[in-house]
Amino acid sequence: MTGDDDALLPMVGRRGLMLVLSSPSGAGKTTLARALLASDPNLSLSVSVTTRQPRPGERDGVDYHFIDDARFHALAESGELLEHALVYGKRYGTPRAPVQAALAEGRDVLFDIDWQGAQQLRTSAQADVVSVFILPPDAAELERRLEDRAGGSSDDIERRLAQVADDVTRWPEYDYVVINERLERSLGQLRSVVTAERLRGTRQPGLFRFAERFRR
Repeated sequence: MTGDDDALLPMVGRRGLMLVLSSPSGAGKTTLARALLASDPNLSLSVSVTTRQPRPGERDGVDYHFIDDARFHALAESGELLEHALVYGKRYGTPRAPVQAALAEGRDVLFDIDWQGAQQLRTSAQADVVSVFILPPDAAELERRLEDRAGGSSDDIERRLAQVADDVTRWPEYDYVVINERLERSLGQLRSVVTAERLRGTRQPGLFRFAERFRR
């Protein structure tokens, strides 16, 4: 629900959804996530914690919460993370409290995470999860994108390319698959997924009460 439809939200009582985007490195997932967030006021980004260093242009608390290994371990041990995983030698995780608060208020949350994190979210919050796997159009384009990425060393590119062969096999685990050849087309497909999932009856517990208004 967006725009005028938001007026019905208190009456229908829609619960927010967790939109999970995953992909092999370099498939354009983060670019799509940012474009989707910019176009949808009811969608906010789940800001992950990570032990890796910031890349050029990244801001602490906006793109990620950058923390050390000791702090990450404490969060994981205390159950304050919905999911966490080791990716390319660095740890990533999703803080639990802000996500649960958003869903209860009917706000949707976007997750830019890998397949390991997606698996854990399905286990801990399956009814709330809508998952989309982003695939690159071909191997040559994927390699070009990795080479163009700022701050990526040759060794890092080779390691990520080697991981792609395993990562792409994960697509059957997801609800939807988008082949990201053209940004605008892929963005339109993601918007369609979000619109359809917001209308799913199971996400609108107040529909029973709403429908009673039409009984004679």
